[in-house]
Amino acid sequence: MKIQYETLPLLPEKPLISIVTPSYNQAFFLEEAINSVLSQNYTNLEYIIIDGGSTDGSQEIIQKYNNQLTDWVSEPDLGQTDAINKGFARAHGDIFAWLNSDDRYQPGAFGEAVAFLKDNPQVGMVYGDANLIDETGNVLAKFPAAQTDYRRLRRGYVHIPQQSAFFRADLWRKVGPLDPSFYFAMDYDLWVRLAKCAPLVYHPRLWADFRLHGSGKTSISDDRCWTEMLRVHFREGGSHFSWLYVMSKVRPWLYGWLPLSLRVHFRQRFGQL
Repeated sequence: MKIQYETLPLLPEKPLISIVTPSYNQAFFLEEAINSVLSQNYTNLEYIIIDGGSTDGSQEIIQKYNNQLTDWVSEPDLGQTDAINKGFARAHGDIFAWLNSDDRYQPGAFGEAVAFLKDNPQVGMVYGDANLIDETGNVLAKFPAAQTDYRRLRRGYVHIPQQSAFFRADLWRKVGPLDPSFYFAMDYDLWVRLAKCAPLVYHPRLWADFRLHGSGKTSISDDRCWTEMLRVHFREGGSHFSWLYVMSKVRPWLYGWLPLSLRVHFRQRFGQL
C-alpha cells in the first residue's frame, strides 16, 4: 500500500516543545524523570505533569519543581492514556512528546530531535535509541529501535521506543487524541495513525532510558498488548492470515516460560517480532 503524504507546515526558528509526564504513585522514580526533562538545556520548553492523585509523596516532589513547570495537576483520572490526553490538551507546543514517570531522557535529546525535525520538514515523527534499564538505572540491553513505516507497523514491526519519540503537534491535533479504550498499545495505535499522514524516521542517537521494574505497567511478557494491537490491525483492514496475528498467538506462549534475561535478549534482537 503506497501512502500519499501531505505537505507539513514549517516549524518556527525555535520551536516550542511540549513534554507531558503522566504519573501515579511513582515517587521512587519521579524526581529522576523530572530532572531529565528540566536539565535538557533547551530553553523553549513547556513541561506538564498530570498526576492521578498519588498518595506516595509524588505531589510533594512535583511541588518542589513548581516554578519550573508550565502546569501540573494531581487528581483522579482514568489512567495513563487519559493523563496523556489531558496533558496534551493543555499544551501549546510545535513538537510533542511524553515521558512516563519511571523513564528518563538522555542529555541533549531535545535539541537533537528538534534539529532533525527542522532539517527534515517532510518527517512527522522522529525517534532515537533507548536503553533498557533496571530499577536502579543499570543498563540491561539496548532497545531494538529500527526504521519502520505504516506497512511494517501493521505487520507488528514496531521498533519504536516511545520514550525517544518526538512528533509534530499539528499531526497530533489531526489524528489525536489517544484512544482511551487502549491500556497498553495506545502508542502503537498512535504510531499507525501518524504513519498514514507523514513518515516516521529512526535517527540512531541515544535519547532515552526505558525502565523495566516489578511495579511497572509494561512487562516484556505481557500478552495483553497483542490483543490491543490486533484491534488496530483489524481496524486498518487486516486479516487473520497475517504475520501479526500469528505472532500474537505464538510470542506470549514462547515468552511465558523464558527467564527475564532471555526475554530481554529476545526483545533486544527482535523487538516486536
